[in-house]
Amino acid sequence: MFNDIGPMELLTIIVIAVLVFGPDKLPKVIQDVTRTIRKIREFSESAKQDIRSELGPEFKDFDFEDLNPKTFLRKQLGNDDLGLQEIRNGFDLKKEMAEITDAVNGRDTGSSSSSSSSSSDAASPASGGKIDMTKKPEDPGKDERPPFDFDAT
Repeated sequence: MFNDIGPMELLTIIVIAVLVFGPDKLPKVIQDVTRTIRKIREFSESAKQDIRSELGPEFKDFDFEDLNPKTFLRKQLGNDDLGLQEIRNGFDLKKEMAEITDAVNGRDTGSSSSSSSSSSDAASPASGGKIDMTKKPEDPGKDERPPFDFDAT
């Protein structure tokens, strides 16, 4: 139950308990806490037994830890880290993000240039009014400056 508590944390808990309850009341508090934990465990075990008896003999090997989705998937899929290794191998996030960035910035990439159609209008009626993000925007000219807006500055 307390497998992840280190010795320093345990010592800290003991010191705080002594300060809060005092050395004369501490043994009684420890007994009450252990008794309560024991009753909770007995209650949960009896509830598990009742559920197993109600489910019938076909569920006699039913394990309640299987109700945890991660445990259930690990058991069903084997030890394949929930089947994520295949997804990780088939999907390169850096490559996908680079392609999206290039498409947004208007740079030509190998995969996006081959998938763009030969239509001259990116938002043509044939495309359903959708804007083709893979199409390179037309360059108005290197020397032209955009109009200066005095209200924006």
